[in-house]
Amino acid sequence: MTTADLLLVDADVYTVDAARRWARGVAVKDGRILAVAADARELRDLAGPRTGVRTLQGKMILPGFQDAHVHAPFAGRYLLHVALHDLHDIDAYRDAIAAYAHANPRESWIFGGGWHMALFPGGTPTKDLLDDIVPDRPVFIMNRDVHAVWVNSKALEIGGITRETPDPWDGRIERSDDGEPSGTLHEGAAYSFADRLLPEPSTSEWERAILRSQAYLHSLGITGWQDAWVTPGTQAAYRGLAERGDLTARVVGALWWDRHRGLDQVEELVERREVTGTFRTTSVKIMTDGVLENFTGALLRPYCDAAGHETDQSGISYLDHDDLAAAVTALDARGFQVHMHTIGDRAVRDALDACEAARTANGVRDSRHHLAHIQLVQPEDIPRFRRLGVFANCQPQWAQSDAQMEELTLPFLGPERAALQYPFGSLAAGGARLAMGSDWSVSTPNPFELIEVAVMRRGIEQREVPPFLPGERLSLPAAVAAFTAGSAAVNFDEVDAGTIEPGKRADLVVVDRNIFDEPAAVADAKVEATFVGGIPVYERA
Repeated sequence: MTTADLLLVDADVYTVDAARRWARGVAVKDGRILAVAADARELRDLAGPRTGVRTLQGKMILPGFQDAHVHAPFAGRYLLHVALHDLHDIDAYRDAIAAYAHANPRESWIFGGGWHMALFPGGTPTKDLLDDIVPDRPVFIMNRDVHAVWVNSKALEIGGITRETPDPWDGRIERSDDGEPSGTLHEGAAYSFADRLLPEPSTSEWERAILRSQAYLHSLGITGWQDAWVTPGTQAAYRGLAERGDLTARVVGALWWDRHRGLDQVEELVERREVTGTFRTTSVKIMTDGVLENFTGALLRPYCDAAGHETDQSGISYLDHDDLAAAVTALDARGFQVHMHTIGDRAVRDALDACEAARTANGVRDSRHHLAHIQLVQPEDIPRFRRLGVFANCQPQWAQSDAQMEELTLPFLGPERAALQYPFGSLAAGGARLAMGSDWSVSTPNPFELIEVAVMRRGIEQREVPPFLPGERLSLPAAVAAFTAGSAAVNFDEVDAGTIEPGKRADLVVVDRNIFDEPAAVADAKVEATFVGGIPVYERA
């Protein structure tokens, strides 16, 4: 008679299966779910002398979460250097940077990330705030959304950036009134600076960064993810960890599309495609535009000025309409999934047009292309997601009223467009398939916090604030499904993961409470244990 390796009983098991059934116990055998029982007593015949039995006393079991858009190596690297994400004022930023510089006198560059635009006038910090704490070494600190960098005078000097340096076509150098670079570089100005000058981390440093991130993500119940920016360096690190069995998460890597090149890079990406244990590079990431806060998000109509009048700026399309269509069509023809960053309504429309062009040229296939962020979507484009089989990859943390939204976004969109932001509810109602991700380190990777924002449309630290566009709320079942079954489907992993059903991989999360008992406080839930293939990869002390 078959006996289980592990029984989890006396629990509220939310299976997330098609019927959204509940159960009371789960049996695991050889890393797979052996049985799911509505009454835990039904599992007693599966207990043998070597079976581990955990009685959970009413705790909750969910499928392992999968994060559909995360930057695990970069987030982990910040944790190894300067991480400002959890700090909330400029003095704290300066103290953290100064402390790191003091503790690491041999570091030639002071590197980090996580500053919040809303803390600085106009969203742009200045070099003088760094010069007096680190005058002798270059400082390079990315902001939270990784679309701008804060540098000191030494970094500008090493980079040869002066008042005579022109802005690149795909970015901007922030300047003071006299034309001198003031200390913030946007978009392409930041990326090209990093590419030219920042020391490339070693494979071992990337491995340490990924393992640091993996441990943290497992502690939040995350058992798999899609890495939205895989470089040759991070790919080598992932591969090494997977070969040694140290990559316990299932990871899909999205190879980076170089917008400065053309279709000649497709064959190189094909050569880099691989499946190595728990890691595979079967997706390609394309940045189609920037972000609204620095006016690089691509809009169909121009941005407004502070008085509400239209300007002559409508953002940046990193690939124009036809080039994007050609790129997606070529990648689709070679069997890649395409993962696109789309913030502005023009970016969303261009990306949907590109997916439609690929279907027309290559025929309908199970490509599962997906648009991440989808901040501003015109109503007529919402039904196209379902029609084209394109996933809506939602980052719900930003769908709330906060200083960045109130000060750096709403005034420059105008009320009509402001009401079209993060239309998750409309997309769900229109039949779009939803996945969910964090964009960590841009925002928290905690699924419970993200789910609460998706359901309540307000931040967890501002529960008394009116919801942001409440008509676009997701139901709690829909939000949970997006972070489990939906993200597993984006990662082509739904046969093995995303729901709790017999035969599937035993990727499970034990939670200290039933989150359905208090949907307005989902973020208060804590992970007790995370299992990958039936093996605990995290246990709360």
